[in-house]
Amino acid sequence: MLKMVYCIRRHPDLSVEEFQRYWLEQHGPKVRSVAETIGARRYVQSHTRLPDYNEAFRPTRGLKEGYDGITEIWWEDMEAFARGNSDAGRDAAQMLLDDERGFIDFANSCVFMTEEFEIFDLA
Repeated sequence: MLKMVYCIRRHPDLSVEEFQRYWLEQHGPKVRSVAETIGARRYVQSHTRLPDYNEAFRPTRGLKEGYDGITEIWWEDMEAFARGNSDAGRDAAQMLLDDERGFIDFANSCVFMTEEFEIFDLA
């Protein structure tokens, strides 16, 4: 499977609560509404929790400030991913990008494509 990982920082004018509520309740349903159009199979939001614990990791490892969350989107394969390159797929991607401008700090976030290699699954 092909996966996009999006490490997100919120707009500085939004509180953590405002950011997470919008991301979950407004943006998430928008992504779901275009899932077939962009060929996506799965979408997950991971909202950052336990800020005190997260902050404790920084000095011991010399880390940068943590992200406010991570989005992961899966595609079955390159063919499914390529379906998003249709006119409808590009329109859907533009709609999502326009929405993201309102709550994501792009300059301090990052996005990249990955391929998963499962090492173990104890479930």
